[in-house]
Amino acid sequence: MKQMSQDKKEAAQMNELKRRIDEICELACLEHDRTEEDLSNEIKEEVKLLEKVVDDLEFKLSFSNDLDKRNAVVNIHAGAGGVESQDWAEMLLRMYMRWAERRGYKAKVLIRTTGDEAGIKSATLEVEGEYANGYLKSERGVHRLVRLSPFDADNARHTSFALVEVMPEAEGDVDVVLNPDELKIEAFRSSGPGGQHMQKTSSAIRITHIDTKTVVHCQSERSQYQNKEIALKLMRTRLLDLEIKKRAMEQKKLKGKHVSAGWGSQIRSYILHPYRMVKDHRTDYETGNTVAVLDGELDGFIEAFLRYNIGTKDG
Repeated sequence: MKQMSQDKKEAAQMNELKRRIDEICELACLEHDRTEEDLSNEIKEEVKLLEKVVDDLEFKLSFSNDLDKRNAVVNIHAGAGGVESQDWAEMLLRMYMRWAERRGYKAKVLIRTTGDEAGIKSATLEVEGEYANGYLKSERGVHRLVRLSPFDADNARHTSFALVEVMPEAEGDVDVVLNPDELKIEAFRSSGPGGQHMQKTSSAIRITHIDTKTVVHCQSERSQYQNKEIALKLMRTRLLDLEIKKRAMEQKKLKGKHVSAGWGSQIRSYILHPYRMVKDHRTDYETGNTVAVLDGELDGFIEAFLRYNIGTKDG
């Protein structure tokens, strides 16, 4: 039913486009017979609008995978750089939440592991919205930050790294059937902030998939039941991601090799000192408006990456 609804929507768009093109052709014939400047300007404006529509339709070719339409699960991990990288990971978390807000998507932090002194060690973010996974797949990789450290007494320049993983959200048992016999479910007391209730009761949940040794945990909610539901959702998403990678291996079309969050593997650099620039190393797209980027203005980078990948085996 979802596929049928999407197909009807796309068919309606194409029919509307054809109707508008036919109208322009009729106006062009009228202009040829009568030299009216107002009519000529009207045609030019309509052509510009249609060019934008066609450009947007061409851009949607980048969403060639059915999984691109799904919600996205974003994992952020602090890398090399200690406290600096943990602070950087939290900055990235905020950036993606602001991006989701700008697009009208719903973003929720499912798991958050706080840093030792500041920031976060890791976080899992769920982004709900049409083509959320298709857009955010461009963010998968290592992100590098260069700035004057607020945690350094000498105010020295530091380089920090964080790893971003993006996976399509599994749609319940349609994608992955979880056999209870294959799961090891454990309850434990939550650690970190959250109040006495969370720390005195065994509300946190850890689930291990025995066959694949995949482990997920959740302690963000007060209720053990809520944490279990979130952990099961994450387990399905993890297993779906494993299946996608397995198929890619079999077809010898891996979308990317495993990288560590450190030197030489970054996909994008955010330079805040000695000058200001954000540059994507895959597409060479860059901007000097670092404040806007860190506040969620990522569409330029995302679109550049997706257009770059149209027609390639990795697209």
